[in-house]
Amino acid sequence: MIKIDSKAEVLFNNRTDFCVGTGRMGLALQKEYLDQLKLVQEKIGFSHIRGHGLFSDDMAIYQDLSWRDGYDKPEYNFTYLDMVMDRYLELGIEPFLELGFMPSKLASGDQTVFYWKGNVTPPKSYEGWCDLVRATLNHLIDRYGREKVVTWPVEVWNEPNLTVFWKDADMKEYFRLFDETFAAVKSVDPDFRVGGPAVCGGSDEVWISAFMDHVEEKGLPIDFVTRHHYTTEPPRFDGHYGYPPLSDAEAGFSNLRTTRDIIDSHEKYRGLPIHITEYNTSYIPNAPIHDTVRNAAYIAQQLSRLGDFNESYSYWTFGDIFEEQGVPFTPFHGGFGLVANGCIPKPTFWTFAFFKELGEMECVYKDDSCVVVKGGDGSYHGICWNYTRSDECPDRKTGFSFELDAGRYCLMKKTVDEDHANPLRIWHDMGEPSSLTDVQKDILRTAAVPGIHTEELISDGVSSEVTVECKGNSVVKFDIFPAAQRSDRGYDYKRVINAEKSGEKN
Repeated sequence: MIKIDSKAEVLFNNRTDFCVGTGRMGLALQKEYLDQLKLVQEKIGFSHIRGHGLFSDDMAIYQDLSWRDGYDKPEYNFTYLDMVMDRYLELGIEPFLELGFMPSKLASGDQTVFYWKGNVTPPKSYEGWCDLVRATLNHLIDRYGREKVVTWPVEVWNEPNLTVFWKDADMKEYFRLFDETFAAVKSVDPDFRVGGPAVCGGSDEVWISAFMDHVEEKGLPIDFVTRHHYTTEPPRFDGHYGYPPLSDAEAGFSNLRTTRDIIDSHEKYRGLPIHITEYNTSYIPNAPIHDTVRNAAYIAQQLSRLGDFNESYSYWTFGDIFEEQGVPFTPFHGGFGLVANGCIPKPTFWTFAFFKELGEMECVYKDDSCVVVKGGDGSYHGICWNYTRSDECPDRKTGFSFELDAGRYCLMKKTVDEDHANPLRIWHDMGEPSSLTDVQKDILRTAAVPGIHTEELISDGVSSEVTVECKGNSVVKFDIFPAAQRSDRGYDYKRVINAEKSGEKN
């Protein structure tokens, strides 16, 4: 039995809703993409969105027409950029600007990444690159106002420590890109917040250490540091899919701590904010674990602790309109998203919704399987999870003892497990259709909601005990809130549900 101390003060920086990831920005021109984002914003409501491809050719911003009629200057076309930004702002979300990839006509080479061929080579002209950055930011300021736009964080490139994302993973060349870009952004407005190096795991400690040494040597007043965080081992591939085993969560948290330690070893930058601009379990967009209740339970623990040392953490991604390895064959294909194609919430969607509901309420208890917060109205709210890295995951019951004033309360439990909010299983039972009918979509959406259980709780003013059962690989949100009975005149609930007495006449 866990005794909840109402006066306890426990570290829990809940930044669940600060940022979420997306595929390349050009996808925001698709209706299904916007429908999925609308659903996510209605139920969760993220503040920022980060994605690749701001300067890739499909966004058509950089237009070099020097070959035509002797014209020898680049032009900038912001038609699609305006459409994307307008839709984001309409949905209550603002960009976390990732500057990349390289427009093909400004690139020094032809190396590309992904199905959509994002160019990952340095610019052939750093002057041309910086002009592009300045022109884009000035356009955004002109269109949306300086006061708003300078609050949008700016990140330079994506995972330059990988050869697939930056030619030869050339650290010296990336540092030049960062220096030139940093100066260009600050020349537009010094209030812009700029950071990097947006590295992924593996060589992250080497790169972040070198990056901090570099900016200190150059005297650059960077505003934050960015990195990524994925928590599976290398996948085993079969057909269209990869099956990656989950990593030990503690090893991942320990790795994140090294970034904090490296930054804080530089006195000038001690306490500098860290933004995890990508995280998920697997780092591939075809890992079936992403669609499962196990993923939902694992991510619950991540959300409970990622705020311990990081300013924000951006789940990769909000939806499954995503084309890094091509267009997926089926609605459930292991995509990164919280929402499957067809606007079907996955189990992890509800993990985020649950944590969003906790908001910034005072945390009074947290361990590796639950977090409990206290509301200002005498209520308590908590999330429990139960996951395993193995095939076996026994059910677990957790007992809590709460200090509640005397009176009547409602205990509400919302459950995500194998039998609730698990459209993947329904889809499997349907025969795993690759093209869903409207009827099938409706069934899957109906099945994709948590199970809800309520009961009356009467407190004697001393202590009240509550038991939360978490089946294997599940997430349970519970709420305890005052619910004084205020029945209408003549209404008798017990009489209503008692068939023999309900027909009696006075």
